[in-house]
Amino acid sequence: MLSPKRTRFRKQHRGRMKGISSRGNHIYFGKYALQALEPAWITSRQIEAGRRAMIRNARRGTKIWIRIFPDKSVTVRSTETRMGSGKGSPEYWVAVVKPGRILYEISGVAEKIARKAMSIAASKMPIRTQFIISE
Repeated sequence: MLSPKRTRFRKQHRGRMKGISSRGNHIYFGKYALQALEPAWITSRQIEAGRRAMIRNARRGTKIWIRIFPDKSVTVRSTETRMGSGKGSPEYWVAVVKPGRILYEISGVAEKIARKAMSIAASKMPIRTQFIISE
């Protein structure tokens, strides 16, 4: 699964997901893409599950690009812990995704196959997505 090699700080604030994506919202590499329609945190496990589903479905001669990277750590307090005594330890990594962000790109396959692979990958995501084709 994806995670940063090193970070400047171990723990981060949660933040807010306001507005639409200002970067990463155009198709650069492939011919077809999966675009987010809602704001969400997408975990490294979900990204990997989507990637595996696409590769299994599209088969040989396909090039897939993952356009999001989980670089935000999410901390979790242990269960049945009393109030106070600081923030929890980092448990997993998430990518902050805003509406309009491209999640995956694919090329080297027919549109029908790409659409099917993307729909399976979309079912692994916690948000609504749409299939787009580059002009």
